[in-house]
Amino acid sequence: MKPEGAADQASLRSFIAALALYDACAELTGVPQAFSLKWPNDVLLNGGKLAGILLESTGAAGRVSHLVIGIGVNLIAAPPVETVEPGAVTPVSLLAETGVRITPENFLTHLAASFAQWEETFQRQGFAPIREVWLDRAARLGEPVRARTGTRERRGIFETIDATGALVLNIDGQREAIPAAEVFF
Repeated sequence: MKPEGAADQASLRSFIAALALYDACAELTGVPQAFSLKWPNDVLLNGGKLAGILLESTGAAGRVSHLVIGIGVNLIAAPPVETVEPGAVTPVSLLAETGVRITPENFLTHLAASFAQWEETFQRQGFAPIREVWLDRAARLGEPVRARTGTRERRGIFETIDATGALVLNIDGQREAIPAAEVFF
């Protein structure tokens, strides 16, 4: 993509991609209740990690000139549990969890259509409606989580995401916005 706007706005497309993934999965399987979104960039199926999103960008002076959104979905198989970090969400596949076999091309068709709809919403209305729907689909909202940035770990109650997409934790009665971290349940 060649997004218009500042880098902080471009990064919000991680939430757009998550909503598009959720919609494609729900539509193709018919079981929307089985899916949830893990901050900042994963889609869960029955509590296991089905998909991940990674944004890469280039630009200058606080502006993004090019944005690449990488999406990995375990359609047929998932990595072995032994390959993930201790405490990380167990990987799952769409086929194993739902019995639904979907080709990458079919999945991409649904994903692209949903992404286009959410991108249009973002362009016309900003992040607020994206944030609202994302929170409705969020995993572990209102529950304890751990957020790790480098060597620092914070534990608190996952309260919300703010207008910038930052994770907001309640840590001992104090709200803290965390712009980037790995989250563990």
